[in-house]
Amino acid sequence: MSLLVDASQARWRKSRRSSSTGSDCVEIADLGEAIAFRDSKDPTGPNLMLARTAWQDLSRRMASGELDL
Repeated sequence: MSLLVDASQARWRKSRRSSSTGSDCVEIADLGEAIAFRDSKDPTGPNLMLARTAWQDLSRRMASGELDL
């Protein structure tokens, strides 16, 4: 599956799980059909996009402890 979603106008927010020291910061943007992630220390760098359904599945699996992260 290929996502062709324009993230140029994304409204990024810092994840609640990011560290308070700024060393491990992730920003998330809701793009409608996709969720995008990026390193807040490199806002012009690459970002990762997941289809909304893939993000929901990943979130559920992380919350349940199914994944060893």
